[in-house]
Amino acid sequence: MDLSSIVCPAGSRKKRKRVGRGLGSGHGKTACRGTKGQRARSGGGPPPGYEGGQMPLKRRVPKRGFTNIFKKKYALVKLKDLNRFEQNSIIDPQALLKEGLVKKIYDGIKILGDGDIDRPLIVKVHKVTKSAQKKIEAAGGHVEVI
Repeated sequence: MDLSSIVCPAGSRKKRKRVGRGLGSGHGKTACRGTKGQRARSGGGPPPGYEGGQMPLKRRVPKRGFTNIFKKKYALVKLKDLNRFEQNSIIDPQALLKEGLVKKIYDGIKILGDGDIDRPLIVKVHKVTKSAQKKIEAAGGHVEVI
């Protein structure tokens, strides 16, 4: 089979309706819009969500909670993922980016205590959980919060 032998099924490709092209076309004069009224006008019609004067659903539903605009977003790294680094290597945000463990630094990097570590490492990040810090120091490493 090649691209030159492909044929569209019958009825799958329809011509668009050309309106407003004279009386002989059957779609002339008012261009299938009827006469007068809001929807007959150019750009006419109710806005999205309009319910004919009834209180719209968007305004009927109660609002709850709020979004804290000052919330900090941290890139999260699991402790078990640090095992790919060499012994006694310095792990900082640039090293984590280069290794592909984080895609973006956001407001900082946080190490989570998920998994175990089997080598001493020097970790320089913005936040570390207590369990992760204990495991890093138990393996002979050092944690520095920047």
